[in-house]
Amino acid sequence: MTIKAVLFDFSGTLFRIESAESWLRAALAEAGAALPEPDLIRAAEALERAGALPGGAFPEEQPTGELGALWAVRDQSAEHHRAAYTGLSRKVTLPDPGLHDALYDRHMTPAAWGPYPDAAEVLAALRERGVAVGVVSNIGWDLRPVFRHHGPDPYVGAYVLSYEHGIQKPDPRLFAVAIEALGVAPEDTLMVGDHPAADGGAAALGCAVHFVHHLPAARRPDGLRPVLDLVG
Repeated sequence: MTIKAVLFDFSGTLFRIESAESWLRAALAEAGAALPEPDLIRAAEALERAGALPGGAFPEEQPTGELGALWAVRDQSAEHHRAAYTGLSRKVTLPDPGLHDALYDRHMTPAAWGPYPDAAEVLAALRERGVAVGVVSNIGWDLRPVFRHHGPDPYVGAYVLSYEHGIQKPDPRLFAVAIEALGVAPEDTLMVGDHPAADGGAAALGCAVHFVHHLPAARRPDGLRPVLDLVG
């Protein structure tokens, strides 16, 4: 098999979201609000346990009821995504109710994200070898500005975002959109992601699949480099 295209997941694969503490500090500063340091630390930990930071930890307790229904389809529309994550955030008491939307807005900014140390190197090497690159993400907002801000955008030939298609991984149809956009066959395509259940959906089309660990960037300096060996 000759790999002619590589599809990448976004969060936890090419980019990593900031810590919950950094996220909360930034939203507070933007809003001109403040919390005593011990309270800030406790609130950040509570937000992380709630799973309120998109791209961060999943909720320790599975959402139920109306919020649970939203959570199941959160990546199918921008409205569902915001409602699901602000719903989780509102489980934590903050000094101003408006901070829940401010937190959501913060996570969509390029400053909230950082590329893994080897991401640009690997993407550039793939393009140099003539391998097409696509990004397939379960997400509720436009991540293209993140790529443009941090530099890897020129290496990406197609962005396929779940909320723009009303389909979320592992539905094979989302991967099929990316494969068609890149003009390759499924059997010539490698999907790289950090979530076996979601990203593994590409295998249903005949794609090869490779998984990386969703770790802080400092603990995964070269987790993407094996992709170059798989491509050959």
